[in-house]
Amino acid sequence: MKVAVVGVTGLVGTVMCRILEERNFPVTDFLAVASARSVGKKVIFKGKEHTIIGLEDAVHAQPDIAIFSAGGSVSKEWAPHFAAVGTTVIDNSSAWRMDPSKRLIVPEINAHLLSADDKIIANPNCSTIQMVVALAPLHKAYTLKRLVISTYQSFTGTGVVAVNQYEAERDGTPISDDKMAYHYPIFENCLPHCDIFLDNDYTKEEMKLVHETRKILGDDNLRITATAVRVPVHGGHSESVNVEFENSFKVNEVRKILEQSEGVIVQDDVKANKYPMPRFAKNKDEVFVGRIRRDESIENGLNLWIVSDNLRKGAATNAVQIAEYLVAHNLVGVAIS
Repeated sequence: MKVAVVGVTGLVGTVMCRILEERNFPVTDFLAVASARSVGKKVIFKGKEHTIIGLEDAVHAQPDIAIFSAGGSVSKEWAPHFAAVGTTVIDNSSAWRMDPSKRLIVPEINAHLLSADDKIIANPNCSTIQMVVALAPLHKAYTLKRLVISTYQSFTGTGVVAVNQYEAERDGTPISDDKMAYHYPIFENCLPHCDIFLDNDYTKEEMKLVHETRKILGDDNLRITATAVRVPVHGGHSESVNVEFENSFKVNEVRKILEQSEGVIVQDDVKANKYPMPRFAKNKDEVFVGRIRRDESIENGLNLWIVSDNLRKGAATNAVQIAEYLVAHNLVGVAIS
């Protein structure tokens, strides 16, 4: 099993390597791939040193799987080259997510749609992944009608530049404007501005929640509105999700469904002050759900608080889980024993 990690030196690429190791993915030949400025540098994978190669060399090596986390422009240009030599690409950028010919996959929900013909597979946005993991089983039970979403997203989701900005501000170190990931300070601040603003005055991140959720759940009629906020938090993304169902429900049944759902951990005991927090979701792969309560202002309304590590389940872990499914079902390479 020859596996390439494209964008290996980035924040998510580093976590992808760690998760491949932790989950003992059957890598026999590891290709560390990055941009020209990193070619020739070294990375450690499974205790061995690997020299970083460029994209062209990686294509010529014909890996079985290439996991991309190198940005949308790189994915748009290079994913088809890998696919053309038989590589299955799992892409973490937004480049292919809304392409109707590409699968947008959260393994707990729709991995069964994958086939050996899917050579470019899109990994959803981090804030979308954690939300749909929790909502999909509830959609099946009660049918979602409308979602009102407010996200509180870790600055780590913006990448290394944002981490550097946060740390400089925290430490009181001067930082030039060209080194800033955001228009304003992020330390001790909240920015209602994730990604760029669009013509409808929503941000691109907010509209990802709308379009990707509909595609993953297979419901183009689902009504969704979102406000995405960047917060000075390390551990992961948090989301307040207000749900309106088509059908009636009982809160204890909702809690039971979530407790039995793959990839979900319910933390919901307000008497004991037990609820999800990014501080405790950090470095974990599950989606944590709490503050489960009826919205008494609307019929069939429910409130949820959803938290997950955005670099793991929100990005790297989900991508590796897709790869695991492909291998386990003989859709690429060899089967996991």
